[in-house]
Amino acid sequence: MLQLLTFLVEKLSLLSKFKLFESGWWDGEEPEQERRAPPGLRRGDLLEVPRTIFTHFGIYLGDHKVAHLIPDILPVLTSDKRLIGSVITNQRLILGCIYKRATVRVDTLEDFAYGSKILVNRMDKVVKSKAFSNEDVATRAERLLGSIPYSLLWNNCEHFVTYCRYGAAASRQTEQFCQCLKSVIRDQRSVIITVLLGTVSIICFGMAPSTTLPTVLIPFALWMAG
Repeated sequence: MLQLLTFLVEKLSLLSKFKLFESGWWDGEEPEQERRAPPGLRRGDLLEVPRTIFTHFGIYLGDHKVAHLIPDILPVLTSDKRLIGSVITNQRLILGCIYKRATVRVDTLEDFAYGSKILVNRMDKVVKSKAFSNEDVATRAERLLGSIPYSLLWNNCEHFVTYCRYGAAASRQTEQFCQCLKSVIRDQRSVIITVLLGTVSIICFGMAPSTTLPTVLIPFALWMAG
C-alpha cells in the first residue's frame, strides 16, 4: 500500500510540474524584459501566453490584432458572424473541446493575453526549421481563418502557429503529455492500482460484464504495454 501511495504522489507531482499542457520549448529562466508585454511587436511574430494548465499561442497580425486557434462550439450552432466574433466564454471553449470544433479567429492583443504576460518568438531559439519571413507568417495565418476541426493533442493552437511560422505543425505540449502518459503506462504499479480499483467496483456493483471485463482487460493491456 505504501508503494501505491508513493506511486500516486510521484505522478501527481509530475503533472503539477508539467501543468498538463505547458509548453516546453524554453528550459531556461525567463529574462526580466519578457515578463511584461514586449514593445515593438512586428506583424508575423509568434506570441505565447501562459495559462493555468497550458500555454496559448497566436500570430501577431499588427494593429494590436492576434490570429489564434481556439475551441469554440458557436460556429456549429449559428452562422451569425457578429455573434461568433464575440469574446469566447469558458462554456463555449469547453463545449468546443468536447465537440472537437475550433475556429481560427482574430482578437485584440488584450483579449488574447487575458491578463497574462506575452512572450515573443521563443520557439525560434530551439526549432530546427528556419522561420518564414514575418509577412509570410502573417499571411499564412490569415489564410486559415475560419472554423476547423479541433483535437486537444493533434490539432491545437500550438500546431497552428508552428505551421504558420515554420511550415510544419508540431506541439511540444502534446509531446510532453504523451511522455507523461507513457511513463504512467510503463510503471507496473499502474497494473496493481487498476486491479484494486476493478476489484472494488466488483464488490460495490457485483459481477457483471461492465465491471468484470474492464477489471481483467485494462490491467492486462497495461501489463503488455509495459
